[in-house]
Amino acid sequence: MNADKVMKKYIPMTETAFYILLSLTEPRHGYGIVKHVEEISGTRLHLGSGTVYGTLTKMQKDGVITVFADEERKTLYEMTDLGKQLILAEIGRLKELHQNAVKYEGDFL
Repeated sequence: MNADKVMKKYIPMTETAFYILLSLTEPRHGYGIVKHVEEISGTRLHLGSGTVYGTLTKMQKDGVITVFADEERKTLYEMTDLGKQLILAEIGRLKELHQNAVKYEGDFL
């Protein structure tokens, strides 16, 4: 799938997809992703294995992630260059959202 199609398909990202990609700063297996997402979200986000593996499968099919290594009963995933473009685009979108939220929140107080 080409980059433009992937961008249109994923942006805006679901919170699940965003945190999965955010956790792939290094290769991780599914359970490692679940634990890392819990850690970086302050335990606010608990991803079920079905959700994680469904999203990982979709991302792998779309070329956003790839299998880094297949170890004993643990598949390690890593982000592709396309995945890095995608997460950076989403981070840029979220920064704009945040800037506007801060700028205009006083209008609602």
